[in-house]
Parts: sequence; structure tokens; C-alpha cells
Amino acid sequence: MDIGRGGTIVAFPGRAPGQVCFTREELQRILDLYGRMVAAGEWRDYAMDFSKDAATFAAFRRTAERPQARVEKRPALRNRQGMWTLFGEHGQVLKRGHELPGVLAPMERKLVKVVES
Repeated sequence: MDIGRGGTIVAFPGRAPGQVCFTREELQRILDLYGRMVAAGEWRDYAMDFSKDAATFAAFRRTAERPQARVEKRPALRNRQGMWTLFGEHGQVLKRGHELPGVLAPMERKLVKVVES
């Protein structure tokens, strides 16, 4: 949402009302990891999807493949196991949590191993 003239709240153009999205800080953190994985030669492409239930960032080794990693923000799960989930290449849940940095930790560790090799 954006505050227009006179203090009226107006939906941002191109964004459906009630759509889940990443905040600027969240997206910056995800794209920072993506950039480092690209530099390490692990990832080459990404896709984002936004719906009324979830925002998803998927990273690909090759465009035609299924994503190597997928980060999902699902606010409805905030008070349960946490709104953040990291999925692996075959759809398995690698990590769930309430904080994005903790959920991205397995990918950060993988990056350290790739750089050390």
C-alpha cells in the first residue's frame, strides 16, 4: 500500500490487494545470497511468485530445471512453526522458522563449502 495525497491509502499499481510480498530488507537479504551463489557458480536464474497466501523466491542452477532452492514466506503460519520455509530441490523442507536469516543458514553453509572447495 502507498499513501497518496491527503493521507488516503491507495494500492500500489500492479499489486493485487492482500497479496503477500517480501519487504525491501527481506528481498535484499535473499538477493544478496543469490548474488553470492551466482558468483560461486551454483545458481544462474531465479523466479518470484506472489499470491494472496505466500511469496516465493526460487533459485535455479539451470532455467529448464526445477528450483535448487525455494524460500517461501507464508504469514498465516507466523504463530505456528514460523512464516519462513526453505525447500530443497525435491520439495523437501530443509528449514522452517520465524526469522529469515536462520532459515537461510543452510544455504549460507553450503556457500561456504563451495567457496572452500
